Amino acid sequence: MNIRYTKILDLISDNKKIKVADLSKILNVSEVTVRKDLAKLEKEGLLRREHGFAAPVENDDIGNRLSFNYDVKRKIAQNALSIIKDGETVMIESGSCCAILAEEIAANRRDVTIITNSVFIASFIRQKPFSHVILLGGEFQNESQVMVGPLVRKCAENFHVDKFFIGTDGFNQRGAMAGNMMRAEAVRDMSESAENVIILTESKKFSQTGVVPLLPYEKISAIYTDSKASEIAPKYLESKLVMTAD
Repeated sequence: MNIRYTKILDLISDNKKIKVADLSKILNVSEVTVRKDLAKLEKEGLLRREHGFAAPVENDDIGNRLSFNYDVKRKIAQNALSIIKDGETVMIESGSCCAILAEEIAANRRDVTIITNSVFIASFIRQKPFSHVILLGGEFQNESQVMVGPLVRKCAENFHVDKFFIGTDGFNQRGAMAGNMMRAEAVRDMSESAENVIILTESKKFSQTGVVPLLPYEKISAIYTDSKASEIAPKYLESKLVMTAD
């Protein structure tokens, strides 16, 4: 994603709703160019257009989570990309940092197969040059656009990967937490097919918790996050943290 797109998403996140004319002035480009940018970002589900304005998508949509604080999430994803080689097969669960990682893989790695239960991710990277996705079956969960349920486990059992990338809604003393029981169950089922489970998350999640357990710390190989995690994350997680540079 180019720098102007990132700036537009950050401005919308900060202002909630912003005029096309104001975006044109801030970005120093024509309103025609801004409208073309907004049309592309809307097509990817990252914002919505109103008459003369750009605004976030609905709060319960993954596109809203993806567009918020986009630049930080992109840096986390790019850091995680460094451990993925051409020709590798990886698993990726739904989540905003994970979606950006999938985009980075499809744009910058060759012959990488992404196994996912996220319909959003499959759609999000479908036009990227090196996109290759295996979508796991299951019951479609509309709000998060993922597949959940027993069929996810049955499908995942047919694969074995070195790396499984997941998001999280927070942490407690025992491990990573989630906000949805069925999504958490799908993550646990998929993790059985991976040698290493890697969390991608913003540092603010260390100050939050979820409502259901996701995975205990002993099953988490690494946590890719931003540099602010050094101030927030518990000391016992220091060995698992891989932080972005400032």
